[in-house]
Amino acid sequence: MIELAHVTKKYGKKTVLDDVSLTLEKGCYGLLGPNGAGKTTLIQSTLGIIRINKGSIQRKKDKDVGYLPQKLTFFEEATVNEMLYYFTTVKKIEKKDREIEIERVLKKVNLLEKKDERIKKLSGGMKQRMGIAQAILGDPQLIMLDEPTVGLDPEERKRFKELIVNMKEEKTVLISSHIVSDIEEICDRVIIMNQGKIIQDRALEKMELEKYYLETVNNIN
Repeated sequence: MIELAHVTKKYGKKTVLDDVSLTLEKGCYGLLGPNGAGKTTLIQSTLGIIRINKGSIQRKKDKDVGYLPQKLTFFEEATVNEMLYYFTTVKKIEKKDREIEIERVLKKVNLLEKKDERIKKLSGGMKQRMGIAQAILGDPQLIMLDEPTVGLDPEERKRFKELIVNMKEEKTVLISSHIVSDIEEICDRVIIMNQGKIIQDRALEKMELEKYYLETVNNIN
């Protein structure tokens, strides 16, 4: 479980997170909000990538975390296998398990046949799938994905949704996305942010999410 209590983050005089309190348990959460709402800052604060000014955050150790940032850079001259092997060392996965784990995640994202391809030859969508693969290396209990379906074609977007659905019962998954349909089809709950605040946190059951989201944000602005 992850608990954020009265979290505030400022850059100079600008408040990016404004007294945010949130509890995340097992399941899949969708994080929606317009550009500048504070979604990425919320994720990075939760993971300890950036320091908060006020409040507290409680979560498990780093080895239990999988994270896909909006922009993840790779060593372009490395092969897919070499790059993922590097991530297994960063995550301190035992050496005897590394190749097996790499094969597992490559199968999950449909990239096993590209295992020996140099990254510079991959398409943008393939690199995005590489990013998803590194996030799930080591079978982490907390997975945070920032715009994970950008660049994926419809078939790969469907595969991604199936991947999350199959793992969300045993893990805590947070997906930040501007694609409302992705949130609606995958997630159990939706967290709507605007101007650094959480303005809604509710179950997705029987919601017309796109209409509700637009109405909620427009009512705040």
